[in-house]
Amino acid sequence: MSGPGAGSGTGDQVVLVSAVALVDADGRVLIARRPAGKSMAGLWEFPGGKVEAGETPEHALIRELQEELGINVTESCLAPFTFASHAYEDFHLLMPLFICRVWEGLPQACEGQTLRWVYPRELVKNSDYPMPPADVPLIALLRDLL
Repeated sequence: MSGPGAGSGTGDQVVLVSAVALVDADGRVLIARRPAGKSMAGLWEFPGGKVEAGETPEHALIRELQEELGINVTESCLAPFTFASHAYEDFHLLMPLFICRVWEGLPQACEGQTLRWVYPRELVKNSDYPMPPADVPLIALLRDLL
């Protein structure tokens, strides 16, 4: 798309980040609080991370979940759900969100983040779990699913 309102500029870098809503048997999702020192520190997000060169979004997510949470996930357990496309000041984020209900291991905070299992209805505006702007539109879709 081109023309007015098509973006904040022609030099916007698109950053591809893969994320997951891990769903437990009670219908809760795991969120992680970004630790101090990282951009958007203190905000809650769905686990995941940047897709590196040569990786698919699924493989990036499998790698990130092992590094961040110490859990093992297979590609067949990652169900594509929706995506976020959001213009931040310095870059444009494209973030596929997957649903995962099966994994091996107990999620642990391996990178200094705080973890919480929450019901999607708890992730409302002005809640105890403020999220980055790109994550906010995903909440209603999760509430409808779960």
